[in-house]
Amino acid sequence: MNIRNRIILELMARGGMRIGEVLNLTPADIQERTLAIQNPKSGRTGETVYVPRKLLVRLNDYIKVNNFSMKERIFPISYVAAWTMVKKAGNLVDVELRPHDLRRHAATYASRSGTQIEIVSKVILRHADLSTTQRYLGTVNDSEAIRWIETLYG
Repeated sequence: MNIRNRIILELMARGGMRIGEVLNLTPADIQERTLAIQNPKSGRTGETVYVPRKLLVRLNDYIKVNNFSMKERIFPISYVAAWTMVKKAGNLVDVELRPHDLRRHAATYASRSGTQIEIVSKVILRHADLSTTQRYLGTVNDSEAIRWIETLYG
């Protein structure tokens, strides 16, 4: 898998970004430790995405190698091309994968790692309503419940 595709997948899976947000990124959107979303789905004037430092380093290196101008889209591919790339990445590991599954993964991973639901909701997913986030996280199975009880009280 090429570096461009890896970065796109990581932005969705680690940053909780929607596919359209990733595809609309420009170098001007990159801050010191965050990414600015100019026209978010929420309708707000802008939103901030927090991503791991290592991912920002890879993203900045990719931009330098490809010499993008500040206003140029970093990933100038269509929504369909990105959707197909995600599906192919899933096929490589024998998993049916859709772009929004990666956003859901970011939320679930953070939640299962002990991140407060408010942080998952407001910071990672940038939801206005906590109940929207709760639908993302779904239910906890028995083995997960036992593991958390042992972690808390064991």
